[in-house]
Amino acid sequence: MRGVTTWVLSDIEDAVRASWGADTCTPEYRPRWRPENPARDQCGATALVLNDLLGGELVRGEVRAGGERTDYHWWNRLGLGVEIDLTREQFEPGEVVVGPVVVPRPVEIVRLRAEYELLRDRVLESLSRSR
Repeated sequence: MRGVTTWVLSDIEDAVRASWGADTCTPEYRPRWRPENPARDQCGATALVLNDLLGGELVRGEVRAGGERTDYHWWNRLGLGVEIDLTREQFEPGEVVVGPVVVPRPVEIVRLRAEYELLRDRVLESLSRSR
């Protein structure tokens, strides 16, 4: 088809992973971001970018450590219940994600807007080079 760009999922995953940095993670957790664990605190912006590219639903679960909620974790669900979570490896031993719920995509991105836009632009630039 003319005018249609086709990528495989591995192209998208590679572009997302190559685009992460301290500047795309959740700002309040930025001081703990490390290149050794680049997925740490990237889930919100990453889930939004994947939603842009693949559609589907946004899913949020609670991150628990020692029985206490410490944060939320975001990922994507596509048709037929297929889930994609590119940031699943971010968690430390003892951290678990529970209680997934589908969350409507916000009409306007307020929280993490700058991080989401930066990540989206980097991913799209990376994908455009891979054509």
